[in-house]
Amino acid sequence: MKVLVDDSPLIQTRAGTARYLTSLLRELRRRDDVDVATTSFGSEERLSTLARDALWYPFALGRNRGGDVLHCPTYRGPFRSALPLVVTVHDLAVFRHPDAFNRWTRTYSPRLVPRVLAAARRIIAVSDFTRRELVEVLNVPDAKIRVVPNGVDEEFTPDGPAAEGDYVLAVGTLEPRKNLPRVVEAARRNGVELRVVGARGWGGVQVGGNGVRWLGEVSDSDLAQLYRGARCVAYASVYEGFGIPVLEAMACGAPVVTSRGTAMEEIADGAAVLVDPSDPADLAAGLERAAAQRGALVARGLERARAFRWDGVANATVDVYREALA
Repeated sequence: MKVLVDDSPLIQTRAGTARYLTSLLRELRRRDDVDVATTSFGSEERLSTLARDALWYPFALGRNRGGDVLHCPTYRGPFRSALPLVVTVHDLAVFRHPDAFNRWTRTYSPRLVPRVLAAARRIIAVSDFTRRELVEVLNVPDAKIRVVPNGVDEEFTPDGPAAEGDYVLAVGTLEPRKNLPRVVEAARRNGVELRVVGARGWGGVQVGGNGVRWLGEVSDSDLAQLYRGARCVAYASVYEGFGIPVLEAMACGAPVVTSRGTAMEEIADGAAVLVDPSDPADLAAGLERAAAQRGALVARGLERARAFRWDGVANATVDVYREALA
């Protein structure tokens, strides 16, 4: 089976979607039963992004016959496809929280995404939470959706060097949905240093000073060290479809504090302290509970993380390709 994969997202981001795509491609290329080809368009410049979204995705990509199946790893894709189309949906944040996105994204998505999903033979949701969102928000038929959770890379283990210091770690692009100002307030209430890893984003979100260190983007090796050394990891996003940092932190043996009633609660499955992300006081109390319950949380987190492997993601994804071909 030859699979054509759109790898244009690697031009645009190095966050969770890029980790998903890079890891999936690596595992697919290790298989003997799949021949992987990739296709992309343009650069990260604004004009190129507009051309890709408005022209290449909806009208040109679907004409490509360079495979048996076309896989779009985000919900940007063609309105019609010459090949059976599989689309991965990571979240519906732009539909739930449009104000957290730029004008182009919040204008483009409601008009085009439903047409892409209608064209897909199968839709991969990265969590059961995202599956429910697809059904509830966009009325996608449940029969088209298959849940295939993300994995965790081998770099993220409890074995290896740990960063020094007494600190709480937050991981995420500096953008409104990540809720970083409330995490900052919670850490300051507890009088503990906060270290933030993540690319500069949008929405005017900035962190730093007064006990807060913004480290920017770091290598996976450095990130694993930061996870291992952290008092706990705070991932209090207001909305995610999965929350890869929760999984990475647990795999490195770090206690996790994350948002109640979200996909992260599903992923943690009892291995994290759950808080109300809108309440800095509850967040601060959660940081204290995580430190106090470190031993139990670490043990549960390590066990939970072992269930998420990228080779398993590839196996399940190939099963979806076969369904799309049937």
